[in-house]
Amino acid sequence: MQDDVREIAATHDDRESGWLIPSIRKAHERSETFGLNESTRPDYDVLTDGDLLLKLEQNRVLCAHATPVMETLREQIVNTQSMIVLTDAQGLILHSTGDDDFLARAEKVALIAGANWAEERQGTNAIGTAIAECSPTVVHGDQHYLAANRFLTCSSVPILDPYGDLIGVLDVTGDHRSYHRHTMALARMSVQMIENHLFSSTFQGMLQIAFHSRPEFLGTLMEGIMAFTCDGRFLSANRSAQFQFGLPLSALRAHTLSSLFGLTSAQLIDRSQASRAPHIPLDLNNGAVVCARVRLNRAPIAGMTSSSVANKPAPRASIAIDASSKLASLNTGDPRVAAVIGKVRKVIGKDIPILVTGETGTGKELLAQAIHSDSPRRAGPFVAVNCASIPENLIESELFGYEEGAFTGARRKGAAGKLLQANGGTLFLDEIGDMPYPLQVRLLRVLQERVVDPLGSSKSIPVDVAIICATHRNLREMIEQNSFREDLYYRLNGLVVKLPPLRERTDLATVITKMLQAVSADEACGMRLSIDDEVMTLFEKYAWPGNFRQLCNLLRTAAAMVDDDGCIRREHLPEDFFEEPLGNVQNVFEAYPSSTLASGRLQEVTASVIAAALARHRGNVSAAARALGVSRNTIYRKMPACSPMEQ
Repeated sequence: MQDDVREIAATHDDRESGWLIPSIRKAHERSETFGLNESTRPDYDVLTDGDLLLKLEQNRVLCAHATPVMETLREQIVNTQSMIVLTDAQGLILHSTGDDDFLARAEKVALIAGANWAEERQGTNAIGTAIAECSPTVVHGDQHYLAANRFLTCSSVPILDPYGDLIGVLDVTGDHRSYHRHTMALARMSVQMIENHLFSSTFQGMLQIAFHSRPEFLGTLMEGIMAFTCDGRFLSANRSAQFQFGLPLSALRAHTLSSLFGLTSAQLIDRSQASRAPHIPLDLNNGAVVCARVRLNRAPIAGMTSSSVANKPAPRASIAIDASSKLASLNTGDPRVAAVIGKVRKVIGKDIPILVTGETGTGKELLAQAIHSDSPRRAGPFVAVNCASIPENLIESELFGYEEGAFTGARRKGAAGKLLQANGGTLFLDEIGDMPYPLQVRLLRVLQERVVDPLGSSKSIPVDVAIICATHRNLREMIEQNSFREDLYYRLNGLVVKLPPLRERTDLATVITKMLQAVSADEACGMRLSIDDEVMTLFEKYAWPGNFRQLCNLLRTAAAMVDDDGCIRREHLPEDFFEEPLGNVQNVFEAYPSSTLASGRLQEVTASVIAAALARHRGNVSAAARALGVSRNTIYRKMPACSPMEQ
């Protein structure tokens, strides 16, 4: 958000002479491109009660933090013929409050929950223009594009989430004759309060540093707040922190705690522990000196020794998440995963297809489910289809459905396919690279025309579905080999993101902690599970060829073997775990179709890898398969001559 406020001082005479400040003139030009004119009747498009409830649920966290602040602001502007409005990022009003007598007038222009004030509907107005410009905006009286809104003066401030993305707008609207210039200042302070509350809540459990050059500003809206993992990786910073460093959030993401403050996390905690003062001095990398308080779990770090942090893997601290956001729950400290989530957030709800790549077992379906859960389609179904697991002769009927009698063995009355089952929601096509070539043409038609033709039917059925695809294959190489359609590829890759393999993630300890919590809940084991330091070291050195699937299965097995103290030690792990896995052997199998493996050198490499694994495990096919991160059937298929020698 820029510091300058788009304040409007134009009078009615100024308007008649054609004078407008540049930002409002630009907004008026946008209004014209939307096909509006000054006498256009406003289109408020007020939602039904059911649809509004859905929107309120989708914005539950924003409303929870904003509503108390709005009530405080209301007390400050009482009897000023004004009201306070909260909208989502698209300009939809979620909540409004204010003077009762003005509310009656406001209802006539639909300043009520469920009405939409985006520029394309209302023309130039503070809410819609603040969203378009991502800047605090005042639109005064005649500066509204639509004549119906010119009795209003509105002051709007965008609300950003802790990652810097727009999530809503706080607006104060009143009669233009009673406009006060201090209104914008109050609105901006209120938004700063909302954002700081959201920030502290989102990064609860992380290492937070609150600082300011003047100690009396600590604990106020003016304090800068930064969040780090316990080993010093940067997570985010509020507006004041960005201002004090003189760097935007995008630039701060390249830093660490050490590069910003010249201290490691252990040194910082040592200094905070040793100080008897309520704050400690810190040097910023820009030369400024600030007073700071160090917090963990939203409280000063009292009684915590540096060794208790330095001697433990940093991410094993609990991770605070926005309970309503599944995407936020996946952000456990790895910067590559955080970058993926940041990109995905920007396209959610914008009808942009998402293609997720990465090795098998890296959590592609989990990401797809989180995208659906955080999207406007969250009330609709999430339907997952693994294109590699359905026999080729059945995948067409599975996807598109069929009418009664369409083929031998068809059910009476037919069956709705996965596409129709996902209508109104999200269809997740896992292993899209394994979809038979002829069916790719039919899928492309569905994506382009949004209709489905069930087998045996002469009718096309409209379908409204968001598509998320995933693959471990290189689709560009498949296009060159004529095994994947180029036109379908470019229809699917609106946003392409890649999930890192488990062995490359920097948040392994946090991931394991969360998995252990899930295992404890699923198995109802009645104890708190933990990992011995020696085992954690082994985990950090392990290559994890099976990624999350392998880790989850191993933890479940180990959890069943633990003693009464719940600590997983070396003796609780399966014996074959201690055999060093042969790198990413699974990629040799998965990156190439069976027909390719039949040729020359690649077949020899595959055979030698399998033979080596079998030799190391004395012919035990199950053990060799676990070490390679593949199934026993894969070994039998790639090495037809081998036979099971289970021991």
